[in-house]
Amino acid sequence: MSRLAFRAAAAAVGVALLAGYLTAALFVADLLRAAWAARPDLPVLVALLVAGALGSAYLSYRLGTAQILANLEGDRVPRRRAPELHRRIDALAARMDLPRPALYVTDARAPNAFAVGGGSGGGALVIDRSLFGLLSPREVEAILAHELAHLEGNDGFAIAMADGVGRSLVGVATLVALPALLALSGLAAASAWIRGRPGDRSGPFARLHRGLAGALFAGFVLATLVVRSRSRRREFAADDRAAEVTGDPAALARALRRIERATDPEWPLAPFSSQKRTDEAAERWLSTHPSTDERVERLRERAESQGPTRRIPAGPSRATVGQGRSWR
Repeated sequence: MSRLAFRAAAAAVGVALLAGYLTAALFVADLLRAAWAARPDLPVLVALLVAGALGSAYLSYRLGTAQILANLEGDRVPRRRAPELHRRIDALAARMDLPRPALYVTDARAPNAFAVGGGSGGGALVIDRSLFGLLSPREVEAILAHELAHLEGNDGFAIAMADGVGRSLVGVATLVALPALLALSGLAAASAWIRGRPGDRSGPFARLHRGLAGALFAGFVLATLVVRSRSRRREFAADDRAAEVTGDPAALARALRRIERATDPEWPLAPFSSQKRTDEAAERWLSTHPSTDERVERLRERAESQGPTRRIPAGPSRATVGQGRSWR
């Protein structure tokens, strides 16, 4: 094929691509205009959007909670099978004026504990069996108090709702910008084909498309960072509440440090660990949990302010920061 024939064919492909993308963009724009024309009054529209965002976030939270409990590699533990553990949970729940949560013990062979649900339903505490061999009774009690603090604050629900609303806002912005994204994508592809360079995306339309898509992605990242920041603050708050309820911040600090050691891939006794430690700032910002070093230091200061206490084990490295842990 001669160069002239190739350029003519490429130009034809470019025109066809432009027509297809512009048709799609106009179709989406017409749908959006029709939806806007049929909109209710502005207060009603805002109320409907808010209700939709909250409703979808709540549904996602409820389904996610049910799925977590359904997929556990363990069973709900009745009182007769673990009377002492139930007694400790009862005592802590009574001090915190909480509904009694259900208790599940898993066999994942990785030291882990987390809270599910909350509110008037009581929620559930999930504890891996390996914690009982790793921690002392006081340390187990401190971890239980920390998880109960999450249930007390209904943290899982609040964070899930904030995350759902943030994603809904970004989704609405993406829908509004969709006609422009389609048009710019078509213009960028058509321009490249017409110039005889189908793979080239360095033109002005391609740059505009990347800029708009980047702005939408930045909005998603910002919403995620806000939610993750709140999650880390709630971890600190749960640490403080556990220290207040048990009166032993050092026990929680020791528990956190021992769990960190057991979940550190470089630790000799952690063959089943999938956790990794990182110094990357971006990963710390996206983490749901503060570093163990930060948490232990706060608890150490609190313990010292209360007077002499048992030694808190030093960590593998004061300079490293743990990624978001599944335990709290």
